[in-house]
Amino acid sequence: MNTIVPVLLLAATFPSIYYLIALFSSWRFFQTSTRRKTGLPFTPPVSNIQPIRGLDHEAYDNFASLCRQDYPDYELLFCVGAEEDPAVPVIRKLALDFPERRIRLLIGSGRTAINDKVAKLVRLVSEAQHEVLVINDSDVRVSPDYLRSVVAPLENPAVGAVTCFYASTEDTTFAEKLQSVGMMSDFFAGILVSRQLEGMRFALGTTIVTTRANLAEFGGYQSLENRPGDDFLVGNLIAGQGHTVELLPYTVLAVSDYASFWQLIHKRLRWMVVMRHMRPAGHIGLFFTQGLPWALFAIALRPSVAAACAWLGVYLALRIGMMWIIGMHGLKRNRLWRHMPLIPLWDALAFAIWVASFFRTSLRWRDGEYNIRDGELVPVVSAPIAQ
Repeated sequence: MNTIVPVLLLAATFPSIYYLIALFSSWRFFQTSTRRKTGLPFTPPVSNIQPIRGLDHEAYDNFASLCRQDYPDYELLFCVGAEEDPAVPVIRKLALDFPERRIRLLIGSGRTAINDKVAKLVRLVSEAQHEVLVINDSDVRVSPDYLRSVVAPLENPAVGAVTCFYASTEDTTFAEKLQSVGMMSDFFAGILVSRQLEGMRFALGTTIVTTRANLAEFGGYQSLENRPGDDFLVGNLIAGQGHTVELLPYTVLAVSDYASFWQLIHKRLRWMVVMRHMRPAGHIGLFFTQGLPWALFAIALRPSVAAACAWLGVYLALRIGMMWIIGMHGLKRNRLWRHMPLIPLWDALAFAIWVASFFRTSLRWRDGEYNIRDGELVPVVSAPIAQ
């Protein structure tokens, strides 16, 4: 027992080591990453494509922001599943309000796939007029300099894809505030650590900039039609072809859709289950990044006021530091300091969801229930009811 306790206390320091790496990785990224400055801006013609299903909150404002780009030559393509989709009238109004923009609406993907979003992307890529593609989620809202900023890195032929950070337009509900805390202090920290240690090998769905040629090298979106995590996979597969995936210190806005605490839990658990299948070793490794439970465990091993102050003090200082460097210093989300008291609550929730992900054998996605087998979504078929 005398030997086990010091070993366990040593293990309890692993999250702090991870936090220090995250602090270094984040600080280095934001200090060394600068906006691109060239004599002649790189502005090739661009096809901005979006798969649409249903109507997001403030959808018109999101779409309209893409029409206000300070960019010489680009088109906007949207694809919906059917004429009855509620987004159709909004997109048609957009075309009337911005007659100077080339806006096209495609009805139906013409394909049958479990991942309906990817099926739409297959058609969007095939219908796009230009080689350079900018792919967004439909809840994204951008500034007029967006296309210039995210397309410019492709001037370097070594860059195969570009992606960037995102932040919520506003946090009104408790769930939205908690989500922002998780993104700024946890999810983005993990991204920057991964980038520091092995380079970017994935992309974020709010922005993926690439080319038709780069997509074709791994088989295109049609090779992902029955797989979850298509945003992650596109970046991963492009990196696997020897290209660089560049993460920009640029932030787009995403309109929050967490009306309830349970919606947040559901979406986070679904993503954790997907990651458990796609990156099993990395998913297990998250155990050693969980600072709060390890600090409480260390205090339980050596209970005292001094130990509690030391473990919890170091934990809180490092976590607050991560949120400040990423959210406030790096991404300029200056109001985040109001949400800092929620960090321990987020960490407790994230740990509980991580544990739950090992017991979840299927995931609820869109309108169905699926298992993941060999990296693909397989519908769960209910057993027939005995007569």
